[in-house]
Amino acid sequence: MIQLKYLKDVATLNLDEEKCIGCGTCIAVCPHAVFSMNGDKCVRITDHDACMECGACALNCPTDALTVNAGVGCAAAVINSLLGGGSSTGCSCSIEPNETCSSNKRPTCC
Repeated sequence: MIQLKYLKDVATLNLDEEKCIGCGTCIAVCPHAVFSMNGDKCVRITDHDACMECGACALNCPTDALTVNAGVGCAAAVINSLLGGGSSTGCSCSIEPNETCSSNKRPTCC
């Protein structure tokens, strides 16, 4: 299977290793295999650029070791494009029909 990449070095995902207890919940809920075990105590971010910022890891982390601005970036763009917002390219970060991305201006949600 091809590992999809989104935008390089823009994901808002962060891991506080001091808080991580190594339960592996983030590994189980992540749809893009962003995490792996780093020994028995902690997980590590294996592929930061594969994160689509869905927020499942942070929502399910029992110790709040993970933070991510869920609903921004590629995940929001894909979901909103499926809801009919913006252009057919999936670049829209808003479901408002007149608000689209341009190459020289970042979307307001990103």
